Amino acid sequence: MSEIPTLQTPPATARIHFIGGEKGGVGKSMVSRLIAQYFIDHDIPFIGFDTDRSHSSLMRFYMGYASPVLVDRYEALDAIIEAAIDKPERRVLVDLAAQTHEPLTRWIEDSGVLDLADVSGVAIHYWHVMDAGRDSVDLLKRVLDRFGARLRYVLVRNQLRGDDFGQLERSGEQERALALGARVVDVKRLHDAVVQKIDATNASFWSAKNGGGSLIGPEGGAGLGLMEKQRLKLWLGHVQSEFAKLGL
Repeated sequence: MSEIPTLQTPPATARIHFIGGEKGGVGKSMVSRLIAQYFIDHDIPFIGFDTDRSHSSLMRFYMGYASPVLVDRYEALDAIIEAAIDKPERRVLVDLAAQTHEPLTRWIEDSGVLDLADVSGVAIHYWHVMDAGRDSVDLLKRVLDRFGARLRYVLVRNQLRGDDFGQLERSGEQERALALGARVVDVKRLHDAVVQKIDATNASFWSAKNGGGSLIGPEGGAGLGLMEKQRLKLWLGHVQSEFAKLGL
């Protein structure tokens, strides 16, 4: 009598989200914080790694979820992919500081990270955070030249740093990325005063929006006025709707 085959639940796909863009000041840490908040709001387990030695934004605003990692030490970077393989149901979020592209690339190539990811069922997503300048376009070209279709790309057009992305569209690099399966998300501009108040009080986006306790004390929130909270709520709603399209 032949055995009746049993159905097995396929293993969860592990996902690593590298938040890059190389250029300083384009909003990488802001995007990392937004993704962290999205995971929290949607009960998606995750662990964060912060590569910025001077500002450590992810650790500052979401200290319970992140730990530091040094990009010039292979042993430290190994913890990123090991964390993904160890608990595939848990997302891995990596906030890349400026000027970390080359050491990260050396680690990926010298350690066979992409080959290991393929056989281990790890999906590696590279978020290229961009402002409206030419440098962001040139840096995108470098990433696409180097990795081609081996990464899953998300192009983040950060309107907090300018809203005219004509250079990107005319360059052909966005079209090239889309042909490789890239997704494009837009982060709208948020009023500067709101951003400054949130940053000044080390408040998470949740506590700033709801006026609850901040990460630095029980007084709570970011001191936002009623209309500032409303603007923040609408902005976060738009960002989260953009992220929802990606199936994070």
